[in-house]
Amino acid sequence: MTRYLLGRIALALMVALAVSALAFLVLRLSGDVAIAIAGEGARDEDLQLIRNTYGLDRPLLVQYAAWLWQTLRGDFGSSIYFKVPVSELVLQKLPTTVILGLSSLAFGLLLAVPLGVAAALWRNSWIDRMAMGITVIAQALPTFFVALVLIMVLAVWARWLPVSGSGSWLHFVMPTIALGYYVMPPFMRLIRSNMIEVLSADYVRTARAKGLPASRVIFRHALRNAIVPVVGLAAVQLGFLLGGSVVIESVFALDGLGYLAFRSISYKDFPVLQTIVLLLSVLYVALTTLSDIANVWLDPRLRNA
Repeated sequence: MTRYLLGRIALALMVALAVSALAFLVLRLSGDVAIAIAGEGARDEDLQLIRNTYGLDRPLLVQYAAWLWQTLRGDFGSSIYFKVPVSELVLQKLPTTVILGLSSLAFGLLLAVPLGVAAALWRNSWIDRMAMGITVIAQALPTFFVALVLIMVLAVWARWLPVSGSGSWLHFVMPTIALGYYVMPPFMRLIRSNMIEVLSADYVRTARAKGLPASRVIFRHALRNAIVPVVGLAAVQLGFLLGGSVVIESVFALDGLGYLAFRSISYKDFPVLQTIVLLLSVLYVALTTLSDIANVWLDPRLRNA
């Protein structure tokens, strides 16, 4: 187990390093940082002075090494547009994105668990077909389309919820629905397939033969074992939600990392955008690694796989 853990941690560190290099390279090639700092109408002498001051005239490899060293020391630089330290700006917006990610994950599970259990119990029935149809529709509809429909119905027509902002829990209701429904299908299919497998296991048949109530057999014996792989998937999906909230936060103007990334792209604020990409990528890698470790801990059979 220790050897497996060390191997996964080493792999995660290598992936995080590769992601940081790729993020740095892509953002550098997407535009001139000197022009972003000085403005479109800057003179050539001013641009050259900025390149000399910030080291932008050095080779990309040297720039990346210097940036990585500063990042490892916790120095993410200053925002070009907002004129504040990047770390301070990101830490202010991170809680909103985390709250949105966790609430969306909870909403997705709240839909997926009963649908998956019902589809497995009444396999090949109209209930099963309806549940599978719901997952297909949920995965086919883009999140921004669902977000716009929710705004039209719940905010414009019914006037039940605020359209934008992040001042209260009501502002998170529509974004949570828009993101949560999209991560529901993989959970539902996983729970369904696991429940079908578990319900045919010997210990479940034995529990039924002993005359235990159907609800106890389903929820205490079957679902308890079928839901174990969901823990690992939940970690991966949470990483997806944290990194994929840019569109939803932009639509609802939630003051989180996604909306900050959208504004940073508009303002060509490379230090902020670079830090957000790195942070979300590292979080995704970390959650994926924790998912693998959790799966092995919960299911010892995977240790020798």
